[in-house]
Amino acid sequence: MKTILLLGAGKSATVLINYLLKETAENKWKFIIADANKEQILLKTNNSRFAEAVQLDITNDRKREKIIQRAHVVISMMPPALHFLVAKDCVEYRKHLLTASYLDTNIKSLRDEIAQRKLLFLCEAGLDPGIDHMSAMKIIDAIKTKGGTVTSFKSHCGGLVAPESDNNPWHYKISWNPRNVVLAGNAGAKYKLNNTIQHKSYEELFKNCSCVHIDGIGKLAVYPNRDSLSYIPLYKLNNVETFIRTTIRYPSFCEGWSAIVKADLGNATIEINTDKLSFVKWSAAIIPFINDDNQTMLQWLGLFEETMVPVAAKTSADIFQFLLETKLAMQPTDKDMIVMLHEIDYTLAGKTTKIESSLIVKGEDSLQTAMAKTVGLPLGIAAKLILNGQLKLTGLHIPIIKEIYDPILKELEINGIKFTEKEI
Repeated sequence: MKTILLLGAGKSATVLINYLLKETAENKWKFIIADANKEQILLKTNNSRFAEAVQLDITNDRKREKIIQRAHVVISMMPPALHFLVAKDCVEYRKHLLTASYLDTNIKSLRDEIAQRKLLFLCEAGLDPGIDHMSAMKIIDAIKTKGGTVTSFKSHCGGLVAPESDNNPWHYKISWNPRNVVLAGNAGAKYKLNNTIQHKSYEELFKNCSCVHIDGIGKLAVYPNRDSLSYIPLYKLNNVETFIRTTIRYPSFCEGWSAIVKADLGNATIEINTDKLSFVKWSAAIIPFINDDNQTMLQWLGLFEETMVPVAAKTSADIFQFLLETKLAMQPTDKDMIVMLHEIDYTLAGKTTKIESSLIVKGEDSLQTAMAKTVGLPLGIAAKLILNGQLKLTGLHIPIIKEIYDPILKELEINGIKFTEKEI
């Protein structure tokens, strides 16, 4: 019996689980879900007879290997640092692997073995990265097919709180892994702007953020995301004048986050003594960076409370994460929102045209989130395509080729994830 194994049943797996429950029932496949918290699996599957729930410590080599051997396709929703454990087993036992995470050096080291064993390892196949790659490459390939030349590429994406659930001065709530929110941007960013390579440090990212306008939403802030330059050859845009990938936030967010970064309150490497440490004492370094624009936001997070920080905290990042999870939590009826915008300029027959392609997806509640939908569905669709024999590609890939992105985008549209495109 064809079997799909999902490793990880956290925040971003909810919609994926629902999708695969339906597909495995219809196709008479087997669906195994493994997570450190078995109760979490049972809650999300509602004890469905079409899913097998397994409690698993992913670092237990024997148990991890044993469960991977039972699968045909493995979907890893584990933290990025743990993907390599899974990837090595998938190579060893000849299993296809799908992840939503960035393709890293460790996974790349397996490229030859993946190809030799005729496996498909598909990374960056969630939201950002993922749907952004697919939708952008569809436009770029169409431009090239008609003889056009792309001169500027800007891609913006962010997970936000929906307007109807926006009731805090940050205009933000946690709809995905809170640790990733804490650490976002800490590696700085590099990109290409008007034929010049630009570098921004962590401290610079959130100062004077640029803005874009999204129809139906309005003005939003953007800041550069990681290493945009590495995608220029992958997108085959070597002569492009501008190439940048950014993260979208509401404008006020950048003002508050800039102060957090300057005060180094998200530091995850330096251990601190939290014994009898109050929030106000811990956050003292932020005092010089408080102004009229961010004071209310910082107070809302509880930075200046006299209560003690969690005793289990080891670093500032731990304390900061606790505050984010406490103060910016999604309430049961809250809705999140995914916003994406591609701005692509190209020339054709001496004429310059700009394409704006935008996507807005709203969640249903704090469990059936837009984040879970956009991260999970592409992975579920890819798994189905592999098991149905519709995706026969092998090797190590991200979803930038038509054979991958075309069928996934088509089914995403059926599920309400559809881009609106206009030419200027």
